[in-house]
Amino acid sequence: MLRERRFHILIILMIILINIGCDQVSKHLVRDHVAYQEYIPLLQNHVTLTKVENSGAFLSMGDQLGNPYRFILLTLFPTLVLLGGLGWLVSRRDLPFLAVLATGFILGGGIGNLYDRIRFGSVTDFLHIDFGLFQTGIFNLADVSIMTGLGIFLVQTVAQGRVQS
Repeated sequence: MLRERRFHILIILMIILINIGCDQVSKHLVRDHVAYQEYIPLLQNHVTLTKVENSGAFLSMGDQLGNPYRFILLTLFPTLVLLGGLGWLVSRRDLPFLAVLATGFILGGGIGNLYDRIRFGSVTDFLHIDFGLFQTGIFNLADVSIMTGLGIFLVQTVAQGRVQS
């Protein structure tokens, strides 16, 4: 029983740490090798690399807030949510693997961005996708982790709905 619990926690930590690691390594490389507002095409002009610092949250929301509101909404609240999510994930050994994987991705991405916000005062974003009608804001690999986790949850929910029907 103790061995199963340790294995469960090890899997969770590995998923989270891999997501944080990929995010932080990519941001470190961008911070060191890409100038602000530099435009580097990766896939013709459809996927580009450009470094910006986001002092707000998703799509720069909240970047105009003053302290203490900015600290509460962009640092304290996310920290509490991430700690609650981690506690929930570790305590629930009855979850399907896809739910563990999805939550690990979301937590890893959230922790990666929160780390930047605490250490640097902003989050480094650097990827942009533009396929005409489909276009994104500038984002980073932590955002990809979060969206991947949400996508896994969506696929799992749809698959469960089909099984139960």
